[in-house]
Amino acid sequence: MTQVDLGGTAVSSSSIAGVAPVRRVSRPRADAVRNRERIVTAAREMFVESGAQVPLDEIARRAGVGNATLYRNFPERDDLVREVVLSLTARITERAVEATEQESDPFEAVRRFTHAAADERVGALCPMLDGDFDKNHPDLLAERSRLEEAVQELVERAQTAGRMRADVGAGDLMIAVSQLTRPLPGTACPSMDRFVHRHLQVLLDGLEAPARSELPGSAATLEGLRRESGCTS
Repeated sequence: MTQVDLGGTAVSSSSIAGVAPVRRVSRPRADAVRNRERIVTAAREMFVESGAQVPLDEIARRAGVGNATLYRNFPERDDLVREVVLSLTARITERAVEATEQESDPFEAVRRFTHAAADERVGALCPMLDGDFDKNHPDLLAERSRLEEAVQELVERAQTAGRMRADVGAGDLMIAVSQLTRPLPGTACPSMDRFVHRHLQVLLDGLEAPARSELPGSAATLEGLRRESGCTS
């Protein structure tokens, strides 16, 4: 029986009630973490460029890792797609948070986020979301909630300050940015990219208050978009 010295008194380990054995939790090696990050970055770039069906060996090649390393981290394509959706959503969320925190003019924050979201190719999320991966994974739900809150705050701040027309919703903004980040992955018109920020500026001029016209229909909400298509989260 093991004897434990407690303050000079030998006590049987079996008599120390409630003391659980110390378990060491192994952490991933730094190189393993870097490899995973490189795979996700390469996959995000290639999914945006060519769609989510790009060959996995090409992703491994761009990431600078072997196929075995890729499959060890992501046994199924859907595992990788889910991780890329999570990564891209997180990046877009951070652009919204940065714009809110760093721009004193609420509409300039909307403007900054809109251009940043386009650079992240937010429109690429839509075709990725057609995959068979678990769209209700807790990490995805949490990040989607963060994105919705961040964009909603951007829009509400600008509207409260009287800097953004009141008859639009956060969903309107996300639909427009998604559409204007065309062409979508796999299309044959990459030269159109050079017009994206030009056309976004036209959009933003139309969003700024005072409104110059009355919009048909009702404002799109992020909740409504999620319920109908899931395309913004």
